[in-house]
Amino acid sequence: MARRTLVLAAVLGGLAVLTGAFGAHGLRERLSPEALAWWKTAVEYHLAHALALLGTGLLAERAPSRALAVAAVAFAVGVLLFSGSLYALAWTGVRALGAVTPFGGLAFLGGWGALAVAAARRRPA
Repeated sequence: MARRTLVLAAVLGGLAVLTGAFGAHGLRERLSPEALAWWKTAVEYHLAHALALLGTGLLAERAPSRALAVAAVAFAVGVLLFSGSLYALAWTGVRALGAVTPFGGLAFLGGWGALAVAAARRRPA
């Protein structure tokens, strides 16, 4: 689980940098200021949760647990739903896509909750 989590964290981190650069340099002239703000929010949460996934994977290397596995899945799903829906909303302008975003936010919250449970259950070394 730890190795897959670390690989996914690296891939998501790289994609966050790529989408951030694309938004800053490739979309500035194509998107409205509102759409660029959505894009920027998506990138910020994407990168933050790629780092959260990285930390989860590093913890899982030392002391794997079900709670860490849940956190990893929740962070990944959160990036897909939260950031993915905002990227799509910014790109297409289809406002109905914004209805998906809160589900990604709930996944992020679930990931942080699962991470808290893992930390609370962890025995000191």
